[in-house]
Amino acid sequence: MTMAFDREYFHLGVLDLLSRRDTCVHRLDPRTKVIATLLFIVTVVSFPKYEIMGLLPFLLFPVLVFGLGDIPVWLILKKVLLVSPFAAFIGIFNPVFDTEPMVTVSGIAVSGGWISFLSVMLRFLLTMTSVLLLIATTSFPGICHALRRLGMPELFTSQLLFLYRYLFVLVEEGMRMVRARDMRSFRGKGQDVRVFVSLVGTLFLRTMERAERIYHAMLSRGFTGSMRFVRTVRFRATDLALLAAVAAVLYAFRVYDIVGAVGRQTERMF
Repeated sequence: MTMAFDREYFHLGVLDLLSRRDTCVHRLDPRTKVIATLLFIVTVVSFPKYEIMGLLPFLLFPVLVFGLGDIPVWLILKKVLLVSPFAAFIGIFNPVFDTEPMVTVSGIAVSGGWISFLSVMLRFLLTMTSVLLLIATTSFPGICHALRRLGMPELFTSQLLFLYRYLFVLVEEGMRMVRARDMRSFRGKGQDVRVFVSLVGTLFLRTMERAERIYHAMLSRGFTGSMRFVRTVRFRATDLALLAAVAAVLYAFRVYDIVGAVGRQTERMF
């Protein structure tokens, strides 16, 4: 169990490790990537609930980021699959309440509920992948810095940074407790529910004490509530041109039937 805990702890920070790579995507201003991702998400979720074919061209966005940013595809997909049951739970009841047939595939009538369910899952795949790619190419502190530069209240960005940073502290504290329990457990003893509840209570008390020590240490070092960022970023003409290109492509994908046009052109060729 300890090895599994250590492995999950490494996976928790692997996106930050990926954000330290030096590619053309990583070198972009964080504000550019945040705005482009927000535009992408807003455009994807703006489609009607029965839309599937119109969402397919948007797969080009994550494919390009995967390739240009040198991001492992399977690593991101595993994280998407890990939280996919939540999206599936939201849409799985659509086939139950929406039973009216909409299309026929190979003689089989497909109801609107199944189409909307597939649309929900496709939107989830696109939006969740884009967010994870944003973190993998920018880092979470970089995103918070970009949000602060875009005008978000400093209190909010500081709270986000504290939440993210001390999530690792909490996991490290839990890791030490799990290791101590495993060293004192023989033949499965000491691993029942009562011990688990006791560990959770102890972890809560330890984190409260740790938070007090960290807070006093920050005050002694002159912390005034403002988060400082070492890395400076500049919004260049390249970033502006990229944002304009992304907005234009997203607009074209949203307004025009790209898949239908490609299909008609293919029929003419053959």
